[in-house]
Parts: sequence; C-alpha cells; structure tokens
Amino acid sequence: MSASSAAGSPRAAGRLAVQIALGARMLSIDGHDDFNQGQISARLPGSDTFYIKNALCGFDEATPDQVVAASVHADSPVDPLAPPELPLHQAVYRARPDVNGIVHSHAPHTLVFGATDLPVRPVSHEGAHFTDRLGLFTDTSNTVLDQETGEAIAKALDEGEGVLLRNHGGVVVGKSVRHAAVFAQVLERACRLQLLAEQSGQSYHWSTETDVRLKRDFIYADLSVRSYWDYAARRVARVWPEAADWRSG
Repeated sequence: MSASSAAGSPRAAGRLAVQIALGARMLSIDGHDDFNQGQISARLPGSDTFYIKNALCGFDEATPDQVVAASVHADSPVDPLAPPELPLHQAVYRARPDVNGIVHSHAPHTLVFGATDLPVRPVSHEGAHFTDRLGLFTDTSNTVLDQETGEAIAKALDEGEGVLLRNHGGVVVGKSVRHAAVFAQVLERACRLQLLAEQSGQSYHWSTETDVRLKRDFIYADLSVRSYWDYAARRVARVWPEAADWRSG
C-alpha cells in the first residue's frame, strides 16, 4: 500500500487497506463491476488522510497493496495511481466528519433506478434503510473530475446515507468502510427489488413507517451490519482463496 503510514499507525492503515480490498471484492460479487471503474475508500475517524482503491484495478482484483493514500484537502499532492474521481471522495469527507467509508459504483440496478423519478420505497428490508435517506444529483452525469462537482454531490447527499447520480451510478457512505460496503450492496438490492415490483404492472405495497423504524433498529443495527460484513468476507474467501491470507478486517 502506498504511503501506508501517512496517518495513524502503519498497522491501522494496513487494516483499512485490507478492509478496502475485502469491500471491493464483496462489491464485485454483488455485481458492481464496470471494468476498473468505481471506488471504495476509508479513513480513520477524525483524520485528514484517507485510503482508496487505485485507478488501475477493478473491484474483482483489488488487494491491500493496490490501495493508495490521499488527503481530503484539494491542494495536497496526489498519488499518480489515485483514481480520477478523487474529488468526489475528498468533498464528501470534508462535508461529513461522521463519514469514514465511501463507495461509488455503477451497479446496474442502482444506475437504472437513478435514471427514473421513482422515490425509494420500503418494498423490502433493503428499501427501508434508504427511505427518505437517499439524495439525487442531476447536474451532470459525467466523471467527477473537479472539486466543484464533488461539493455539489456532497450537498445533494446532505445528511443522508447515499445519493443517486443520475445516469452515472450511486454513492453510499457509512460510519466505517464496513458500513459503506454493506449498504452499497443493500442499495443495489433495494433498487432491483423495487424495479421488479414496478415491472409487474400491478399496484404494490410497502412497509409502514413503524416497520421501517423497527427494521432500521434491528436489521441494520451495527451488530447486524458487522455480521453481514463477516458473512460477505467469508464469501470473498470462498471465491478468491488468496483473500483468506489477508489479515482479517
């Protein structure tokens, strides 16, 4: 990993690199691959340095040594292998001190859902997490190459859990990279299931506000998210046995 000791201890930075690599592989299994596009990043709470999958590798081939360090500050030096959409991550981390993990991907159902004017409904457990917590960014569908666009996306995100980028994909944030990776998968499933309901041609129903609250408190509590992460990490090791040699995230 490049510049692994830029913030915190080398051990802490190395742990984040493992989590980023595992999260990337989870996203690949969940259908988020788009050549080498898309990013997953993480930082230690309160740090101005974060770590991100490099620009050359895809989610399906990410390893801990393919993670680079970056600063939240736009005027800081940039690693040559940092992804071009670094401004998106920088802007969100600056705007949201509570966010320590970010996923941006072109997951197909998330992308298609963002091309519609549908609000996310709690059709499924997954939809309950994002109901009234998902922003929409429509200024451009292009690659996020500048701070101004990154800041506009952060504004559309506001205090939410994610933001749809119209005709581009989605951005999901979390208090840790574990949360961001799990909830990126949750968003893709929520979009897929609601699109299936729409395609049925029939009227459909969704959970009550009370059930939404209860689902968030139980199904997506921190302990539950950790168990989903652990399951997904085991799945990664079954698909790519070499991942079992990485230090546990």
